[in-house]
Amino acid sequence: MRILLTGGGGMVGRNVLDHPEISSFEVLAPRSNELDLRDYNAVQAYLEQHKPDLVIHAAGKVGGIQANIKEPVSFLLDNLDMGRNIAWAAYKAGITRLINLGSSCMYPRNHSEPLSEDMVLKGELEPTNEGYALAKVATARLCEYIMREDARFQYKTLIPCNIYGRYDKFDPIHSHLLPAIIHKIHLAKKNGEHSVEIWGDGNARREFMYGGDLADAIVQAIKGFDSMPPYLNIGLGHDFSINQYYQAVAAVMGYDGRFEHNLERPVGMARKLVSIERQTLWGWSPRHTLQEGVEKTYSYYLEHQQ
Repeated sequence: MRILLTGGGGMVGRNVLDHPEISSFEVLAPRSNELDLRDYNAVQAYLEQHKPDLVIHAAGKVGGIQANIKEPVSFLLDNLDMGRNIAWAAYKAGITRLINLGSSCMYPRNHSEPLSEDMVLKGELEPTNEGYALAKVATARLCEYIMREDARFQYKTLIPCNIYGRYDKFDPIHSHLLPAIIHKIHLAKKNGEHSVEIWGDGNARREFMYGGDLADAIVQAIKGFDSMPPYLNIGLGHDFSINQYYQAVAAVMGYDGRFEHNLERPVGMARKLVSIERQTLWGWSPRHTLQEGVEKTYSYYLEHQQ
């Protein structure tokens, strides 16, 4: 099987390329300088030339809360253009199978119960990353509409919870919560600082899954494509408070300083936990505990971020 993997240079894509079973397939993973997904004509020409059997759309402009607040236009337009172009060009090229990666940001904000796949567009989005979320919703809906109009085309959307791990971004300006915590506590320990700042009261809850586990779910989606539902959450089924993430990272690093809460800083949604009912029925579950994932991520950080 020939597979086109978009975003092969990003965290998700690189974890997929590292997966031991991906070598069973012929994988095309052009970088952005080889194929600009924002250019529809270039995408169409690439698909017509290489004719993949399956497309995995894992590319995107991604970032943490600071980046999303600062650059909402590019988070909306870049992700919207990439998603629309790859799905529509695949359809025009007659490629009947596509796996689109969505985001749990697609779900309504401030919902305390686990978020099920039928809740997309059932409430207000989180304002701090609304542009990114809108683009992800639009791409997922385009895939759904294509299937609705022509059942030969099966364009399905995986909706992962927050991801961290190898190949992550640790720069605080662009990073998500967990890699930012790793970077922050590492510097505090290295510089002999006795305290680390936490935005907000630390009680907001987040679900972070190790990136290697998402890659494993994607490989299972390739092998079990026909059994995969049109929308499928990929997650842990449980979450942790922000305070608990700080404590877990500090424990891995052996940092014994104190944490100070800055209540004037934004924290985003109070909780964002995806329902894993469909995932469980589908027969997949993640393998890494939080400690194991943090240990592997910190090891990568030490090797590549110094």
